[in-house]
Amino acid sequence: MNKLLLALLLFLLSFSWIKVTASDSCPAAFPWKAQWINTERCQSATNTWLIYRKSFAVTDVPNQLIARIAADSKYWLWINDQLVIFEGGLKRGPSPSGTYYDPVDIAPYLTKGSNTIAILLWHFGKDGFSHINSGKAALLFEAIAPGLEIVSDASWQCALYEAYQNTEAPFPNYRMPESNIRFDARQAITNWNRTSFEGFVPGAVCVGKAGKAPFGDLVERPIPQWKNSGLLSYVSVRESLKGDTLFCRLPYNAQITPYLKVEAEAGKTIHIRMDNYEGGSERNVRAEYITREGEQEYESYGWMNGHEVYYIIPEGVKVLDVKYRETGYNTDLAGSFHCDDPFYDELWQRSARTLYITMRDNYMDCPDRERAQWWGDEVNELGEAFYALSPSGQKLAVKGIHELMNWQREDGTLYAPVPAGNWDKELPLQMLASIGWYGFYTQYYYSADSSFVPVIYDRMRRYLHEVWQVDKSGLVIERQGAWSWGDWGEHVDMGVLTNCWYYLALKAERAFALQLGKDKDADEISRMMRSIERCFDTKFWTGSAYRSPGYKGETDDRSQAMAVVSGLASKDKYPALTKVLKKEYHASPYMEKYVLEALFQMGEPAFALERMKQRYTRMLDYAEYTTLFEGWGIGAEGFGGGTINHAWSGGPLTLLSQKVCGIEPTSPGFRTFKISPQLGSLSEASASLETHYGTIRVSIKKKGKRLKFDLQIPEGTSAELIKPNGTRKHLDPGHHQVD
Repeated sequence: MNKLLLALLLFLLSFSWIKVTASDSCPAAFPWKAQWINTERCQSATNTWLIYRKSFAVTDVPNQLIARIAADSKYWLWINDQLVIFEGGLKRGPSPSGTYYDPVDIAPYLTKGSNTIAILLWHFGKDGFSHINSGKAALLFEAIAPGLEIVSDASWQCALYEAYQNTEAPFPNYRMPESNIRFDARQAITNWNRTSFEGFVPGAVCVGKAGKAPFGDLVERPIPQWKNSGLLSYVSVRESLKGDTLFCRLPYNAQITPYLKVEAEAGKTIHIRMDNYEGGSERNVRAEYITREGEQEYESYGWMNGHEVYYIIPEGVKVLDVKYRETGYNTDLAGSFHCDDPFYDELWQRSARTLYITMRDNYMDCPDRERAQWWGDEVNELGEAFYALSPSGQKLAVKGIHELMNWQREDGTLYAPVPAGNWDKELPLQMLASIGWYGFYTQYYYSADSSFVPVIYDRMRRYLHEVWQVDKSGLVIERQGAWSWGDWGEHVDMGVLTNCWYYLALKAERAFALQLGKDKDADEISRMMRSIERCFDTKFWTGSAYRSPGYKGETDDRSQAMAVVSGLASKDKYPALTKVLKKEYHASPYMEKYVLEALFQMGEPAFALERMKQRYTRMLDYAEYTTLFEGWGIGAEGFGGGTINHAWSGGPLTLLSQKVCGIEPTSPGFRTFKISPQLGSLSEASASLETHYGTIRVSIKKKGKRLKFDLQIPEGTSAELIKPNGTRKHLDPGHHQVD
C-alpha cells in the first residue's frame, strides 16, 4: 500500500509540473487571450529591433498583476517611465518547438488613471548553439485581473527601430545567435519609451496565436530574472598612447553592458569590444555607436564579458563618462573555502568566478566563443554549484535537464548542446555522464528536488536500454555517435571509459527506479551492473592498470580514475592505480576532476593536493585573469580553442569543500550530512556552503596528530563527524567545538 501511495503521489507531482512548465501548449487552466504581434514592415530579419507601446487606464490598482511576457528573442520593459525588466526572456528551446515566457508582477508600477507600457524587443533572427529561431520577430503580452485586461493585439503600437543596425564584417562566429549591435544615434527616436512621447508609432499587426506555430508551446520561465547592478564606475580607466582607446578595467571577469556619455559631431563611430573579443580562437560580439550632434549617452544592451572594456574613440568625440552594468544569473557566491596555503584559496575563488560567468540562460561551456549548453561541462558545473552558490543557482541545472530530455530524438538518442538550431551531433560519453551519477543523480541528491525524476525517467531508460547495447558478457558496446569524444588531449582509452560511464548511468537509473517504485526495473538494472562488475577486470585489468584490448596509447589516467570513482576497481588495486596516477598526466581540466577525486577516494589526499597544484600552477600564474581556462594553457597551448572562461576546469572547487573539508550529504538536500576531512599536507582548512536549511560551516585545525573542529550545523539538519582515526560523533543543530 505504501508503494502504491508513493507511486500515485509521484504521478500527481509529475502531472502538476507538466501542466504548468513542460512543453504542453497553453494548458487549459491558463488559456491565453493575447496574440503575437509585430509591425507591418517587419520582415523578421537577423538582428531586428522593434519598439512597442500601449496606453491604458486603470480604475483600481490591483495588489498583484502577473503579466505573462514572451518574445523571440529578448525584451526590455518600461512602465510609466520606470525600467521594470532589463533583458527579459530566455533563448528559445524548452523543446524543439517551444518558447519560454516570463511571469512579471507589474502591479507595483501601475498608477490609478493613465498608464503606459513601452517595450524594446531584440529578435536574434538566426539559429545558434544555444537558441532555435522561430523565424518571426514578435511579442506576446498578457496581464488580466478583475476589471483590467492588457493583452497584445492590434490595439498596440509597434515599429521597426531602424537606429539599431548590423555592423560590417567581422561578425560573431556561427555558434552564437546574437549579432553585433550598431546604433546610429542620428536615427534615434527620442523618448519613445516615455509617457510624454508624442511621436507617431503605427498600429501593431497580429501574426500568430499563443501556443501555435511558429512560436509553439509556451513554458513558464523556470529561473529568476537577472541580477542587475545598475550603472557602475570602472575600477580603472587608462588611455592608449595615441589617445584613441580607453581601456576600462572591470573588477573581475563579468557579464556587462557598456555605457558611454560623449559630446560629438554627428556621424562619428565609436567601437566597443572586450579584451577577449577573440576568445577561444573565435570572434565574440562587439558594438558600434554612431554619434549625433551634441551631448548624448548610450548603453549597448547586448551583453559581453571579459576583464576589460575597450572604447575606441575617433577624433571629434569628447568622452564625458564611461560606465558599465553587470547583469547575470540571480544567485549569490555564498560558499567559501580557506586554508593555510593561498594557492588553493585562489584556485577555489577562480573556480567560483568561472562557474558564475558560465551561467545565464543556460549553463554554458564559455561565454565568449559559444554560450552553449554542452552537458559534459554542465555535469562539472552543477556539482560545483552546491558548494559555491546560494540555492537559487540550482534551478539552472533543472532547466537544462528538462531541455536535454525534451530534445531527445525519435530514435532515442540524446545530444547536446541544446537548445540549438544548427547543431545535432551526439557525444555518447557526455550523454552517459549527463544522465548518470554525477549529472542527474547528483542534481537530485544534493538538492532534494526530485520533481524532474518522474518526468524524464522513461526517456532516460529508453536511451540506456534501446540506444546502448551490451555484449554477451554484459559489458557495454562502444558507440561512435556523431563524435566519439572522451576528453581533449591524447591517450584516451574509450573502451574503459565507456564501461565506467555506462555503469554510473545504470547506477543513477537504478536509484531513480527504486525512488519511483519500479522494482522490476531496479532488479534488471542490478543484474546488468553485476554483469559489468564480474567482467570488467577480466577484460580490462592488466595486473598493473586498466587498458582496453587493442588500445595502443600510453596508459590513460582518466580510465584509472573512472574505474575508482565508479566503484568498479576494488580496493586491492588502489596501490597500483595510485602508482599510475603519479606517472600519467593526460587528462584535460574537464577529466582531471575525476583523477583528483579518485586519489581522495583511495586515501591519497596529500598527493591529490600535490597533483592539483602541479596541474593548475601554470593557469594561476596568469595573475591578470580571475577565471580558469579550457585547457592547461591559453590559445594554442590549451584545448578546443583555449578560452579563458571554462567552468569545467573548476572541479577543485568541489573537491576542496567536499573532500578536504569533508562535507558530503548523506540524505537528499543535506538534511543529514557527514564531515569526513582529508587535510593531506594542509594544517588548516575551512569551508561553508548554503543549503535550503541554512549555512553549514566547517573549520579544521591540525595540531600534531590531533584535529580541532569548529562546526555550525543548521536547524532542521544533523551531521556525523568522522575523524581520520575512524571515530564517529553525532552532531545536532547548533555550534560545536570538538577536539
